[in-house]
Amino acid sequence: MAKILVIEDEAAIRRVLVKILSEENDKYEVSEAEDGLVGIDMIKSDDYDLVLCDIKMPKMDGVEVLEAVKKIKPETPMIMISGHGDLDTAVNTMRLGAFDYISKPPDLNRLLNTVRNALDRKELVVENKMLKKKVSKNYEMIGESEAILDIKNMIEKVAATDARVLITGPNGTGKELVAHWIHQKSERSKGPMIEVNCAAIPGELIESELFGHVKGAFTSANKDRAGKFEAANGGTIFLDEIGDMSLSAQAKVLRALQENRIQRVGSDKDIKVDVRVVAATNKNLKKEIADNKFREDLYHRLAVILVKVPALNDRREDIPLLVNYFTKKITSEQGSQTKTFSDKAVKQLQQYDWTGNIRELRNVVERLIILGGIEVSEEDVKLFAAK
Repeated sequence: MAKILVIEDEAAIRRVLVKILSEENDKYEVSEAEDGLVGIDMIKSDDYDLVLCDIKMPKMDGVEVLEAVKKIKPETPMIMISGHGDLDTAVNTMRLGAFDYISKPPDLNRLLNTVRNALDRKELVVENKMLKKKVSKNYEMIGESEAILDIKNMIEKVAATDARVLITGPNGTGKELVAHWIHQKSERSKGPMIEVNCAAIPGELIESELFGHVKGAFTSANKDRAGKFEAANGGTIFLDEIGDMSLSAQAKVLRALQENRIQRVGSDKDIKVDVRVVAATNKNLKKEIADNKFREDLYHRLAVILVKVPALNDRREDIPLLVNYFTKKITSEQGSQTKTFSDKAVKQLQQYDWTGNIRELRNVVERLIILGGIEVSEEDVKLFAAK
């Protein structure tokens, strides 16, 4: 159940807002505060999914409340309530981190749409933070080969900037790992990192997934929905397999990069976004451009920095480090007995043709841990690696 706090010193307006929200959705638990000081105390002692706050109030005005909330509960979205004379201040609160503002007297549809959008955004941000906690330990760049050291060095130089990055390389080489390193080492690391697998989303849904949609935009659009670009605001969006994106979606991504604005499907309203774009592909985009399957102007927008991730066959000297890393990780995850690989077993693995790259190596290591001896031998590799 979404918990909403209404901070409004005018009792009549406060009661109207509470009544509208409570009657609109029985999943909203609505609380109220008669001034900013009371509201701050309530926010300190409880977690709210959304705060609606009047701007002009005695004791503590809405701008001061907003600034305080951003310090104590920065993830809590705030919608500001503005009187006619407060419009300039309301616009300024957006720069200070408010989600949006509504004018008095509140328009019912705008109020409810804004509340739903703010709660959708909060849900996406929370989900992303949970994922980030889970994945941050899983994204380590293992290897000391010259190619990997070059990539690490490039990341150190690029991460601190907002330059867009295009990561290329075969499937299974760890392109998403490079993207995570760029984000985690950037000044945007406290913001969200939103991943979109462009190859996994049907062409007719990719625009809605990226930019969101308004209610009624298409048959199954039962409510307004924020897209991935909005969810990534203040952080990074990772467009994986961008070579599989439709030309119409490419045009909208290009506009977003040029203007830092998007439009939800079915809407003509511009939404400003502050997003760093990192993209990846296993395709030769220059060939795709020649075949009229990828926009050349979008390519040049994305490829400000180009990072080429090598195939595992081109960095075989890293295989011993990778085998050791995967062995420790897999046995820890499975709670199984610690195992080791003999030197001959590792050398045998270095001789294979790794068409599936690191992903394939990890699968083989897991198979050998399950089927091999306490020390995985050369014979185990020949028997179970199935090369």
